Amino acid sequence: MTRNKVLVSACLLGERVRYDGSSRPVAHPILEQWQQEERLVSVCPETLGGLLVPRPAAEIQAGFDGKDIFHEEGKVITRQGHNVSQYFVRGARRTQELALKEDVAIALLKANSPSCGNQQIYSGEFSKQLRDGQGVTAAALEEAGIKVFNEHQLEEADAYLASLEEPLTTSADA
Repeated sequence: MTRNKVLVSACLLGERVRYDGSSRPVAHPILEQWQQEERLVSVCPETLGGLLVPRPAAEIQAGFDGKDIFHEEGKVITRQGHNVSQYFVRGARRTQELALKEDVAIALLKANSPSCGNQQIYSGEFSKQLRDGQGVTAAALEEAGIKVFNEHQLEEADAYLASLEEPLTTSADA
């Protein structure tokens, strides 16, 4: 049986690709099982888009979210006020292309990231406050029909993945 693949933020797998050169590795039996089953496709949308490690912290402007940025409305800016939207959009597009090429079923992305956040992102004011919204890559993946989870939703992600792999039953089987 072919197993569905899972796109995973590289920083969650221990790769030092975050803006500050760190990682946020997740040690969890579900993630370890997926790794043993060779399901994982590792990606950092920000480096894939051309940003370096380390790089200045960036946030999506207040009043916008990742879907807006993906469609070239609003900006992703650094604390210094530099517009880095093009890198986030390029990374989101390349990640979306990779996910479709690899036939990814779901994504497990870093919570709160301007690229990867699936439920919340930072305020856009560099105040360390969160607001509802998605990152650019999370929005791009959902637009492509790929369900996005964060590292705090591993059980939910695993249940969803299992539901995709349940054998279909027909009325004759019931």
